[in-house]
This record gives sequence, C-alpha cells and structure tokens, in this order.
Amino acid sequence: MRKEIVIVEGHIVDSGIMSDVLDTIIKSGAQFKIISFEMGETNLDVSRAKVEISGKPDIIAALLPRLNVLGCYLDSPKEVNTNKAEADKVVPDDFYSTTNHVTKVFIDGQWVTVRNQRMDAVIVIESDGPVCRKLRDVKAGDKIVCGVDGIRVQPQFTDRQRSDFAFMTNGTSSERRVELAVERVAEIIAPPDVKTAIVAGPVVVHTGSSHALCSLIESGYINLLLSGNALAVHDIEQSFFGTSLGIHVDNGLPVDEGHRNHMRAINNINRAGSIANAVESGILTSGIMYACVKKKVPFVLAGSIRDDGPLPEVITDMNQAQEKYTEALRGIDVVLMLSTMLHSIAVGNMLPSSTKTIIVDINPSVVTKLSDRGSAQAVGIVTDVGLFMSLLSQKLTSDPTFRIGCPL
Repeated sequence: MRKEIVIVEGHIVDSGIMSDVLDTIIKSGAQFKIISFEMGETNLDVSRAKVEISGKPDIIAALLPRLNVLGCYLDSPKEVNTNKAEADKVVPDDFYSTTNHVTKVFIDGQWVTVRNQRMDAVIVIESDGPVCRKLRDVKAGDKIVCGVDGIRVQPQFTDRQRSDFAFMTNGTSSERRVELAVERVAEIIAPPDVKTAIVAGPVVVHTGSSHALCSLIESGYINLLLSGNALAVHDIEQSFFGTSLGIHVDNGLPVDEGHRNHMRAINNINRAGSIANAVESGILTSGIMYACVKKKVPFVLAGSIRDDGPLPEVITDMNQAQEKYTEALRGIDVVLMLSTMLHSIAVGNMLPSSTKTIIVDINPSVVTKLSDRGSAQAVGIVTDVGLFMSLLSQKLTSDPTFRIGCPL
C-alpha cells in the first residue's frame, strides 16, 4: 500500500471542493483519513484540510493528478520535475497539461506562480521563472514540467458572501431575471479600473443592438473588441446601406439586390485600404468599427474558411490570430461574450479562471459547451442579445450613478 498526505485549502466547503475531493478518492478505489480540518470562522477566512490517502501504488499514482486539479498538493512538496523537449513542438510523454486556474510550481524550496496562465498548455521553466506555452511554441531543449510533483493548482472558489455571478443561472431567463442580470453586469463593468472585453458575433448587428454596443464603446466602458470578419462586414454594411444580410434593419424587410450589400461594403473598405482609413477619410461615419477607431479601442478580427473578402484587418493565419487574441486579453478583467459560440469557446480557452466571463446567448447549449471545455468560471444569461444590450446600454449611459469615473 502507498500512502500520501495532501492538503487542500480555500473556501472548500462553500464551493463543494471538499466533497469533490473525497468523492474522487473513493471512486478511484483508494481510502481517505482526514488528519485535520480547520474550518474558517468568518466569511473571509479560508478552511484547510489535511487528508491521508492510501491504496495500491498504481491507484495512488493515477489519483494524484486528479486531486491536483481540485487544488490538492502534497504535504511535503517535491521539487518540480522537468525534462527537455526533444525537438521543436515535441515534449516528453508525461508532460503536465495546464488548466486555466492559477498554478504554482515548487522550485528551489519555494512556490513560484506560473505566468500567462491558460488551459491546454505546457509549463516551461525559463531563466526568469515558469511560464505557460502552447505546444507549437515549444523549442528543442526547453525545460518542460512533467508529472504532478511540485505542482499546486488554485481553483477559483466561491466565497461565503457569494460572488456577483450568483444571480445568474444557465436556465432560461424571464424578462425580470434579464433586468436583474443587466443590473449586476452593469455593476461589474462600471468601475473605471475594470477593463472589459467584448467577444461579439454578427447577431449583434442582425438584432439591431449595434447602437447599444456603440454607446458603450463611446462611453468608455469597452476596452477591447474580439470578433471575426462577419461582425465587421455587416456592421459596415449597415452603416453604408442600412441593411444587414440584405435585410433593412429598421423595418425588417428585404431590400432589392440587398444580397450584394455586404460585398459592396467590403469593396468600399478595400478601396480605402483599411477600416481605419475609411473612418479617417470620412467614408465610414457610424457603427461599431467606427466607434472603435474613433475611441481608439483596439480590435482583433480572426478569419474563418467561410469569410467573404475578408476585410483588410482580418487575420487569416489562425496561429497568428490566436496569438493576437491572447496578447490583447492580457490585463482584461471581464469578458462579455455576445452570441458567438466558436469565438466564445476559443476565447474561453485562452483565459485564466480569475477572469469573469459572461455569455449572453439565446441558445443555452453555448454556455454548456464552454463549461464542458474547461471554462467553469463562465456563467450564462439565456436571452436575446438585442434585448440584453439595449437594457445594458440604457443602464450604463442613462443612470448617472454608473457614469462616475467613466471617461466620455
């Protein structure tokens, strides 16, 4: 029999982590003995448990990585194991695959936080410390962290005061619940020191909510826009011709030869050389992209195989687009995802679990799919994005209590 002592700490009772730890041990075929348990006495205090696990050596070996993901670490931590990458993009078979939670590694007798935390990466020990790196960026000879010795994961816990996300559920929302959700989201993104990114699909334009998003950009609430070719094309189409996918946005009726309008929009921008040039030359005078350029809000547009055009600013190299997304997201506190499943899942995979992630979509499965892929911090508001954005814009731009400190 092999015995190990693991420690787990934090708001482990409120978040159900302690129950998950014990269930995981039992289901693996091992046994546990709680050596000590210190319960936090106030809503600010954390709890700490020391648990002895025992079982056959192969069972314990398989169990430790599963407990590691739940935040457990060995009572007597071992120095982190590393092996060299044998070639570019090739790592040892027992490489440690990262989660999106804050991770520390035990080096030279102390815990050191890993930089650029994200899921589905490897940890490379560089001269200035450990860092997450995608497999494609690994170089031959890099020191790759292997196994789970000397690795400590810190999941996001729900504290006893409950988070701002407690009001949201994945169930279908009533209008009253949507209004409550809007109130909470407004409170989250209103402070001037909070940096908010928008991940948006073309539905924002199709539903007529581009004006609401423009209002938030112009009022200083949005610090970054991530999207694809479609949002920009149909936003610019609406600015030039008043249509989206050839349908008039005001009356919902098809326009004669309206199917050509998005191609005409792309052609106009190509003639100008870029979206920014079209704005500065006075060709493009309204819309989401116009607001981003005028307010100097950075945007990254990632292409796809189905794109028409695409627009000049669209990045068609997927690896380059991923890097630009990742770089742009550093320092972002809140990400608001608006009716775009693929971009939402992609961005979710790039974020540390400490980043508040809110998904607004009429389809509840979008929220479920993102959570299933590891973004457990993501919460969803199931409603029409047009309704949500309209209410959010009204709340933030009409209520003076939310405008304090926000640059105009």
